[in-house]
Amino acid sequence: MTKSAILLESVTKYYDLYTRALNSVSLAISEGDWVSIIGPSGSGKTTLLNIMSGLDTASSGTIRVNETDITGLGQNMLTRFRRENIGLIFQQYHLIPYLTALENVMVAQYFQGTVDKEAARVGLENVGLGHRIEHRPSQLSGGEQQRVCIARALINKPNILLADEPTGNLDLKNGEIVMEIIRKLVNEGHTVVIVTHNMDIAKQSRRIIEMVDGKISADSTPILTASVSARMEHRP
Repeated sequence: MTKSAILLESVTKYYDLYTRALNSVSLAISEGDWVSIIGPSGSGKTTLLNIMSGLDTASSGTIRVNETDITGLGQNMLTRFRRENIGLIFQQYHLIPYLTALENVMVAQYFQGTVDKEAARVGLENVGLGHRIEHRPSQLSGGEQQRVCIARALINKPNILLADEPTGNLDLKNGEIVMEIIRKLVNEGHTVVIVTHNMDIAKQSRRIIEMVDGKISADSTPILTASVSARMEHRP
């Protein structure tokens, strides 16, 4: 029986008395699965991703990641758990401008307590940037900066990768390079969850979850998502 990499039970998130971002969401994501989360702005998809990673906390409900209940963990424990189990990729690159690509990857190692320059170099080579390790972010294209972010997210060998609009700032060619890296990670057994507005990207995944008003409104495989795509395309 396949184990759940991520398990949410009746998760609700309030930001204030009047703003409910998630409404009793229950969701299981299996080890090695590739899931896309879609939905209009304000539907709760990024909040859901942040709660999976421990960047945000739920108002109620239970969150288990790699069979560990992270619901009640304090910030220090959440940070440590995240570093050991989860790689994060954001639409904004969050690279340190005065550090080289190599040093930006090594920052993640530093916070883990060990620094391995050779491992960081190999990590950049694995995303096709072995020739750019001494370049600073301003000397890299957007696609190259995003690949540095992927190398940084993977350097501590997490088995879960969470990505929020990873191709949102990229052109078609660089977006496809990033998606090819993600496909390779899935084939290697990583669990991948992507938040995206791009149905072409969502259809590449093995499962598509649609969020509306803080709830899961559809949960299907890509072959069944024609109606979901039509609804997305007609939304403002």
